[in-house]
Amino acid sequence: MTYTENVRLALQSIKSNRLRTMLTALIIAIGLSALVGILTTIDAIKRSMTEAFSSMGANSFNIRNRGTGIRIGGSGQRPKPFKSIRYEDAINFKKRLNTPATVSVSVFASGGATVKYALEKTNPNISVQGIDENGLGSQGLELSEGRNFNATEALAGNNVCIIGSEIASTLFKNESAVDKVITVGNNKLRIIGVLASKGSSMGQNSDRAVYVPLFKAKLINSNNNPSYTITVMVPDNDIMDNIIGEATSEFRNIRSVKIGEPNNFEITKSDAVAQTLFENLAYVVIGGVAIGVITLLGASIGLMNIMLVSVTERTREIGIRKAIGANPAVIRKQFLIEAIVICLMGGALGILLGIGIGNIISFSMGGSFIIPWLFILGGFALCVIVGIVSGYYPAKKASKLDPVEALRYE
Repeated sequence: MTYTENVRLALQSIKSNRLRTMLTALIIAIGLSALVGILTTIDAIKRSMTEAFSSMGANSFNIRNRGTGIRIGGSGQRPKPFKSIRYEDAINFKKRLNTPATVSVSVFASGGATVKYALEKTNPNISVQGIDENGLGSQGLELSEGRNFNATEALAGNNVCIIGSEIASTLFKNESAVDKVITVGNNKLRIIGVLASKGSSMGQNSDRAVYVPLFKAKLINSNNNPSYTITVMVPDNDIMDNIIGEATSEFRNIRSVKIGEPNNFEITKSDAVAQTLFENLAYVVIGGVAIGVITLLGASIGLMNIMLVSVTERTREIGIRKAIGANPAVIRKQFLIEAIVICLMGGALGILLGIGIGNIISFSMGGSFIIPWLFILGGFALCVIVGIVSGYYPAKKASKLDPVEALRYE
């Protein structure tokens, strides 16, 4: 008997027990959809983070007074804080770093400001940040209209600002926002530029932010002891380590760190942050795989039970097949293929559901459509394995039935 005939017989048996087969296939589909869905979602998250970091510039590093503090679970350690990086420290470093790199200095000034223009005003959820002339480029931001700060404005603290697209649409509707004077907190600022819409990225939303010159942020900062962030953008990744070494040495001198003492600041590469996130996501992948495997284990037990019931119900049929010449290998193969076919039916449904769930989450994150071919092939392979494991014992039991006893079975 050929494999085609065995598959045909398996489909005939499935048709005769549709409800039971559908329920078993559905259990397998749920387990596989959980597995594929979670893995597709993880791929979407990775792609979204990669795009976010690439827009910020992969060839860059930050100097802060503490680490990033990215932790998942309770095993991570809190970043050690050091004394704040002062305005004078950051400006001196920018002047003294003699490399091909571009240095940007920024500071967080306020997180709950309200922006007003005439009778219009925003919600009190506007962040105010101080940047220099290189600040927009270091954060991957682009202007939709107007211009950027120049070096003189950044250090002089002029009453000018650049606003996010959401603020512009709220206050000015369809009018141009450039050259309008707005009130941010207690400060009147003239708008010189409007940012292109970018949305939220890594917990920051530039669409709801006001950017002011660096020295102006120093004057209006709500924090008495703010810590400035220094971003160094390197033109070529091959010289990244050399520039990090020079930056470390220069900033140690500025911070008066003695020889033999550890750094009292943190240097973090932009891609290192992404790598940390990817490593932490591995725990989520393990959890998703565990959930899928447990569900598939339950489905395999259910499938084995159904196949054992099927052997009992078809005892007389097995006796007739053996009486007309079917050997144990043919009987075993027939029941084994039947179990595999049921698993593949459930697997196909589960993979489609998993891809759908994963891509719905991907679209909600602003990502693109993902077809995880590796997971699809792996899912079908897993279905075959589950079918073999679940169907082998019932198939072996059917092949060992005595034909005479089987023909007597009622």
